[in-house]
Amino acid sequence: MALDIFDKLMKNRGPIGQYAKGVHGYFTFPKLEGEIGNKMIFRGKEVLTWSVNNYLGLANHPEVREADAKAAKDWGMAYPMGARMMTGQTVYHEQLENEIADFMKTEDCILLNFGYQGMVSAIDCLVDRHDVIVYDSESHACIIDGMRLHSGKRFVFQHNDMESFDKQMARASKIVESTGGGILVITEGVFGMAGDQGKLKELVDFRKSGKYQFRLFVDDAHGFGTCGETGRGAGEAQGVHEEIDVLFGTFAKSMASIGAFICANESVIEYMRYNMRSQMFAKSLPMPLVIGALKRLELLRTKPELRENLWKVATALQSGLKEAGFDIGHTNSPVTPVFLKGEGNLAVATNLTFDLRENYNIFCSIVTYPVVPKDVIMLRLIPTAVHTLEDVTYTIETFIKCQEKLDRGEYQSEQLATVETDK
Repeated sequence: MALDIFDKLMKNRGPIGQYAKGVHGYFTFPKLEGEIGNKMIFRGKEVLTWSVNNYLGLANHPEVREADAKAAKDWGMAYPMGARMMTGQTVYHEQLENEIADFMKTEDCILLNFGYQGMVSAIDCLVDRHDVIVYDSESHACIIDGMRLHSGKRFVFQHNDMESFDKQMARASKIVESTGGGILVITEGVFGMAGDQGKLKELVDFRKSGKYQFRLFVDDAHGFGTCGETGRGAGEAQGVHEEIDVLFGTFAKSMASIGAFICANESVIEYMRYNMRSQMFAKSLPMPLVIGALKRLELLRTKPELRENLWKVATALQSGLKEAGFDIGHTNSPVTPVFLKGEGNLAVATNLTFDLRENYNIFCSIVTYPVVPKDVIMLRLIPTAVHTLEDVTYTIETFIKCQEKLDRGEYQSEQLATVETDK
């Protein structure tokens, strides 16, 4: 007799889903309300918010809000109807692609409806069963899911470890010698959890040495708009921007919107336009998002003070945390992890989070084992151009108090912190 598939789902709710009844609406699926900024409303009160990917503060920039509103009035959300290959092409979509390519100093660009969906489909598009993928162990979930569609071999190298990369490339090279395929190396410009940049220069140096032949695909979702002299990303920051073969960026971080893009040479982008299934069979990006992205890109290009203010806040936050004795890992981007020493089980983490939100009015993301070791709780902060130095000072002072409480065992509990929520 066949198993009822729903019965199976109910017996295994997943690593996070098993806690859904106790955490939904507070620790998971919380509602941050009000204007997007350094302070927002959580459960009816104002909280200092470090969990919104609004790096350059464009979400509520007056020129952005005006452009979004006008585009919505002029076009609505329906236009254009259909996939771009069929009936969803407009001069504005082409203009946005051309302006991104021009800013990124690449031959061509293709728009994507969503970053996650686009990455999954891009990997599927670029490789076949004869090819081998070699990727960093801390690659984002969208990269992992994209590789699940890959019918060929894939090898993982330890995070930013060039000795491990060398070993995996040797394995990959032997395989493609027999299959006649190629090697695609995938890494990130900025790793969004810990904030460290991928070792793009070292990877490029490997290729220049002639030891291995491969193409380099970089997901720079968190680097685009934040890193480099002009905001082109981690490749620019490391002096190897022009050596990246396929560069992925998203509108969901620095540009505070929806959508993404891939930059590469003209022949590769043309191939993707006619073979990338998520774009061939999905409705075109709605016009207000395209017009809004054009305005955001303009401000990203022409207002370097936004990026400068982001880095002023990020530098103050990171240097202040280090001076206070906190471990912030190896971040060299605005993403700021804070590793708190102490028993890192989920119950302790929820009590710490509750204390931060209810007693100190600070809202930030929290990460526990197995993402980090069992004796560590990681707080992840996203500074933005609209945070203030006063926000930084208050947060550091609060974290010192929380670390002291953690050391005294005040967050120890056998139960997850529970909160009454409206679902």
